[in-house]
Parts: sequence; C-alpha cells; structure tokens
Amino acid sequence: MPLAAFESRRDYGLGWAVAGQALTPFEDIADNPWGPMTEVRQTPVAGTETRIAIWDDAPAFHFALCDSMLDGKNWECCLRGFFKKALAALEAETGLTIASAFEHEFLLSGNDLPWIVPFSVEQIRYVAPFTADLTRALIAADVGVETVEPEYGVTQYEVSCAPAVGLAGADRAAITREVIREAARRRGFRASFTPKPTPTSVGNGAHVHFSLVDRKGANRTYDAAQPGGLSKVAQQFAAGVVAHMPEICALVAPSPVSYLRLGPHHWSCGYAAFGVQNREATIRACPSPNPKKRAEAFNLELRPPDATASPYMVLAALVFAGLEGIKREMPLPAMLDRDPADYSEAERRKLGIRALPSSLGEALDLMLASKIVCGWMPDTLRESYVAVKRKEIAMFAGATPEAMCKRYHDAY
Repeated sequence: MPLAAFESRRDYGLGWAVAGQALTPFEDIADNPWGPMTEVRQTPVAGTETRIAIWDDAPAFHFALCDSMLDGKNWECCLRGFFKKALAALEAETGLTIASAFEHEFLLSGNDLPWIVPFSVEQIRYVAPFTADLTRALIAADVGVETVEPEYGVTQYEVSCAPAVGLAGADRAAITREVIREAARRRGFRASFTPKPTPTSVGNGAHVHFSLVDRKGANRTYDAAQPGGLSKVAQQFAAGVVAHMPEICALVAPSPVSYLRLGPHHWSCGYAAFGVQNREATIRACPSPNPKKRAEAFNLELRPPDATASPYMVLAALVFAGLEGIKREMPLPAMLDRDPADYSEAERRKLGIRALPSSLGEALDLMLASKIVCGWMPDTLRESYVAVKRKEIAMFAGATPEAMCKRYHDAY
C-alpha cells in the first residue's frame, strides 16, 4: 500500500479471503470449507515493522507482520493467534513463558556459483558482497543477529540470532528469513530454506533453541543439582516434547520433502530421544561453556523442525507438548550418550525410544490418532491444515525425489 495509507490501516488492516489458508506452496488450493466466502483482516502487529534501505538500486524493503483478525479477535486459523493460545496456557499453568531462537540454514544458488569447500573461509569470502549486505540488513532489521557463517553443505550458510521472549521469537524468525531472501535477491542469488535441496545433498534445518523464563525474564531451565542440569520444570517440559514428538512431526516437519531430511545419522534425528550435547536427539541440552553464565545461557534445542513449517506452528506445538509433560509431571527421558540408531531394537524399546515417522502421510496419521495433539487445535484449523498437507502428498505421489526436491527448492 502507499506508505501514506499505512497509519490508517494499523487498526483494521486489509481484507484477505480466508480460502487463502488452503493454498499449497505451489499453484494449487486444497479442498476447504470456505470457497469464495468470508474474509479476515490482516492487521499489522506493532513492533514488527521492518525497513531496510541499504541498496541504491532498489526501493527500501519495508513490511510488517500481521495478525489475521475476525470480529476483533485472532481468527481461529491464524497461526500467530495459535501460538498466543499456547503461551497463555503455559503461563496460566506455570507462570513461565518461552524464549526462543531459530537457526536459519539455507542454500545459496545462482550467479554460476562454483563448488566451494564447505565450512571454509572461501565459502564466506567468495560471496563477500552478499554476506556483508546480509549482515547490514539483519542489523537494520533489529533481529539480534549473532553470526553469519558457512555451513556443512556446498554453498550452504547459516544465520543465528539471539533469543527473544514469547511471540517475538517467532516474529524474529519470520522477519529473518525474508531479510535473508531479500539480501540474496539484491546480489543476483536465491536463498532456499528447503529441508532437502536434492535427494543426496545436505539438508537445511531450522533448529530451535529455547529456554523457560519467568515474568522477570530470568532463565528457569537450569539447576546444577538436577540430571543433565535441567530444572524440574524443564525436565517435565522436555519429557512432554519427547513423548509427543512422533505425533507433532506433521506440524514441525510438514512437507513430503521433510522426510528426506529426517532420519538416523543425518544430525536431524530419526528417533524421539533426549541427550546432553547429542545432535541425534530430538531434544538436546546445551550447557554453556562459560561458568559465569551457566544458569543464564543454559538452553534446550529442538532439532526436527525445518523451514517449510511456520515458526508460529513450531513453537506452539513445542509449548503445548512441553506443557503436557508439566501437567503430568513426566520424568526426564533417558539421557542418551550416543546415536539412538546405534542401540538395538530391544534396547530402544526398553528405553522408550520411538522412531519418528518416515513420511508426511505417516506423520499426519499419527497426529490425527492423538486426541491430545488434535485437541490443541480448533477443528477448522486442523482440518484445513491436513487438507493442504494431503494435497501436497498427492501432488508428488508419482514424482521422482529429484523433481519433488526441485519444486520445494524453488518454492522455499
């Protein structure tokens, strides 16, 4: 909209057809209950307006995130509103909220990029104008950028930002991804966050580091006297996430291509498990190496998510699952000191280690079979979400893995 009109739109936003909720990432729309009827108001969220004006050859990149509002409240299918509900439930039960930070892994392509040694100075310096622009843009966006670094894959990079409390954690993730894409565009590249660029390439994850904090912002995740350094409430929270992980995979790894990334020996995890500094565990405890900041910096990491998932959905599922563990006072799962795949089937069964689903279809079936997980979502949200995911599955039922990876690479 013209900038002069923005102030008049702050309270009531712009109209948006609700059937847009049934769009796939491609040119298709899933069956839905709305058809041509009804609209919601996309209403700007205070504090999310982002303006980056660092390129002489392009207008400023200027946008705001929105709540989808209906009759003055978050529409039942608004994922930002869904995360609000999860946060409210956690605070009502415990007096705590969540601080979170996503790791943003992406693949850079275009401009005839050559093969470059991963994790190298060359990988950063070959695209130095891009990484310099990206750093400046992220600073301008005020997302708490901490690192821009080369990753394990060829022309794969990662951006890490500082944690933010509550809704701001998901807002920061959404803003960061769009800023990365814009910085790439301005230098003639494309940044793709697809979980698997090709069937054989290194995958892109969207790992979430998180901690439980009180109303004053103090970290309540750490207790030196407890197993793994987790406080009692953090133990129960982690236990709830591990217990429900197979059933929430459809929410945090929500595309057919996600299941080419998930699996044993991928460092993205193939089993619902817990471990301290174990990158094959669903939940990894991350102690701080700085003894002076051990309590302040201690955090947990959720490893299955990828960026085909909404950050609001990921964090809502995480909070609701953790809250189940708190309500039921679930004990901390066994702390694994090796890859769960290296245990025998009998050992995994004894330790309560469950395999994660191997396809989106299997993940959806597990989710729908769980009254607990289904109970978190309004019926309309759950049904429209499942319809979109079933549509994606059907679209690629006869496709080769290579063709599927190409479509998701281009879409994300």
